[in-house]
Amino acid sequence: MGEDRRLASVVALAQGMAAAHTPRESWRAAALGACRALAGSFAALSVWERDLGRLRVLVNVGDRAAHEEEFPEDEAYPVHQFPEITEFLHERWVGGGAPSAWVETAEGPAAGQPGYCHQRVAALRRRGRGCCVVAPILLHGRAWGELYVARALGAPVFDPGDADFATVLAAVVAAGLAQTERLQEARRLAFTDALTGLANRRAVDVRLEEAIERHRRDGSVVSLVVCDLNGLKRVNDTLGHAAGDRLLERFGSVLSLCGAMLPGALAARLGGDEFCLLAAGPPADDVVKVADELCRRAAELELGEGVACGVASTEDPVGPVLDARRLFRLADAAQYQAKAGRATRPVVAGREGPDDPVVRLADAPSEPRAPERRRFRGRRS
Repeated sequence: MGEDRRLASVVALAQGMAAAHTPRESWRAAALGACRALAGSFAALSVWERDLGRLRVLVNVGDRAAHEEEFPEDEAYPVHQFPEITEFLHERWVGGGAPSAWVETAEGPAAGQPGYCHQRVAALRRRGRGCCVVAPILLHGRAWGELYVARALGAPVFDPGDADFATVLAAVVAAGLAQTERLQEARRLAFTDALTGLANRRAVDVRLEEAIERHRRDGSVVSLVVCDLNGLKRVNDTLGHAAGDRLLERFGSVLSLCGAMLPGALAARLGGDEFCLLAAGPPADDVVKVADELCRRAAELELGEGVACGVASTEDPVGPVLDARRLFRLADAAQYQAKAGRATRPVVAGREGPDDPVVRLADAPSEPRAPERRRFRGRRS
């Protein structure tokens, strides 16, 4: 392969990873880019999971064998079967040596180091491949995993020049993975409440819009539980804000635990003493049961005075829910009723007949210029 063509393939690999929006997309772009750059028929990207002592395959691309999935859930290999990962890689590369790639063939070693690996040779034969080049990936100064590219039986065997080029490609992949990590961390911070580790209001807005769109399209159930943590001000005033933060964190943990009872539910802190659970799919009755359990557990917390909890679901008789704003208003109105009545169990919108007070409150004309989330709050004073 000419130098110009190799340079173009390196650029294409880097651009493919840069355009990825998720780790999976990044892994796939890395494997595909390397496969094309090395004229391979198959490629895989694997990560070394030190705590589990295994090399786990993240993605397989190209001509996959019958049992090879693109994004396998459980394809992993004990690292003791690949001693170059734990011994050669750790002691030589991390110790200052060059992280060079090497070549294996169905007949044995061909180029580079560390030499013959029975497991790789057996795998080549078993899957009908003629040779492979294995390139270690170093990330943040540590062995991260490997890039693996294979060619079919009968294709030209990788040569030392290919091994050197694979080393370059692995460095490009490492840079792409580092960028993906930074982007993921930035996204996490943008959608995460710093104190509790729960989702934040921005994350709820995005997920709720998506859920309501599905509801409009196919009628799928969307439910929202809005909670107001009672007694936070008293805790702050009497015990200090550090104690108030502990209460918020503790309730956040309880909310997360209860949310786990609803498949796919999002647990979030909206701000201050307000929290919510967003569930898309589970029946409304299941959501109410979880809200009831949440109230019970909140009442048992050492600090605070329990929680006021309101529930609104598209499955209940609340009228058409055509946008996220109305579901929020319904849940907020239910939570207001729970707060005003000092209820120890959740108040559910739409379950008190055709003249349900929660629905009436939610659909009453808003005060001019009043912020939506503060609308019912002002009536409590």
